[in-house]
Amino acid sequence: MTVTATRLAKPAPSLDPMIRLVADDMNAVNQVIIDRMRSEIPLIPQLAGHLISGGGKRMRPMLTLASAQLLGYRGTSHHVLAAAVEFIHTATLLHDDVVDGSDLRRGRRTANIIWGNPASVLVGDFLFSRSFQLMVDAGSLKVLNILSGASAVIAEGEVNQLTAVRQVGLAEERYLSIIDAKTAALFAAACRIAAVIAERPEAEELALEAYGRNLGIAFQLIDDAIDYTSDAGTMGKDAGDDFREGKMTLPVILAYARANDDDRQFWKDAVEGRRTSDEDFTHAVALVRKSRAVDDTMARARHYGALAIEAIRGFADGPAKAAMVEAVEFAVARAY
Repeated sequence: MTVTATRLAKPAPSLDPMIRLVADDMNAVNQVIIDRMRSEIPLIPQLAGHLISGGGKRMRPMLTLASAQLLGYRGTSHHVLAAAVEFIHTATLLHDDVVDGSDLRRGRRTANIIWGNPASVLVGDFLFSRSFQLMVDAGSLKVLNILSGASAVIAEGEVNQLTAVRQVGLAEERYLSIIDAKTAALFAAACRIAAVIAERPEAEELALEAYGRNLGIAFQLIDDAIDYTSDAGTMGKDAGDDFREGKMTLPVILAYARANDDDRQFWKDAVEGRRTSDEDFTHAVALVRKSRAVDDTMARARHYGALAIEAIRGFADGPAKAAMVEAVEFAVARAY
C-alpha cells in the first residue's frame, strides 16, 4: 500500500497548543488588563485599548502562563504578572511607533497616527506605571527586580538602536546586543518570573530565562528577515519599514559585508537616507536574496530556537512543555 506524501506531511507549527493550554488563565489575565486600563481620563483606555485589542498574539504573557503550568504552579499571581508583562510590551510599542514614525501595526493605523505622538507617549507612560503597580501587587521583591530590570534593559536597547540607525558599518555583535535588550529581555523575564512565584530552584529560573531569551532572539531575527521577504498583510506593517528607517538589521549587515564596491555604495546611500524609493527597496530585496543574507538570518534564528528548546529539556514532558517547544518552532517558521 502506497502512503501519499500528503498524509506524511507534518502540520505547520502553530501557537494553537499554547493558546489552548492557557485559555482559562488568559481570560483571567484579560480581566486584569481591562480593570487596570481603566481611568477617569477617557483617552487612556481608548488609546491603550486600540493597541491591546489590535490582534497581537500576546505571546509574552502566554509564556508566563505556560511556564507556570510547566512548573505545576497552582496560585493566581501569574495572572497579575502576565498582565504586567503585557502592559510593559504595549508601552514599548507605543513609544517605538513614535520614535520610528510608524503608521501601521498589525494591519491597523498606529495610535500615534490617530491620536498624535504626545498622547501615545503619555499613555505608554501610564501603562508602564500600571505594570509596576501590578508587580507590587504580586508581593515579590525578586519579581519586581526582574521585571523592573528588564524594563530598564529594554529602554537601553531602544536607545542603543536609536544611536545605531543609519550606521552602515554596524557590527553583527552590536546588532545582537540590541535585539537581546529590546526584544529578548522581556521574553526572558516573562518566563523566569513564573519560577520565582512557584518558588522553584534558581536552576529552573535560569533554564526558563534561557528559554525565553533564546526564543526572543529567534523571534526578532525572523521579524528582521520578514521585512525583506513579505508584504504588509503578512507582516502587519509596511514592507520595507526597516529599510526606509535606515536600520542595520542582520540581513543588511550580512548583505553589506558580502557586497561588491557598487553594491556597498548602494547600501551606504540607502542606510544614510538617500535611496528610499519603492524601486530602491526592490533593489535592496534583490541584493539581500542574492547574498543569501535572509537564508543565513533564518539559519541563525533556527540556532537560537534550538537553544531555547534545549534549555527546557530537563523539565517533565507534558502538554505545557510540548506547547512551549511548538511555540519556538512557530516563531521560527513564520518566515516560510
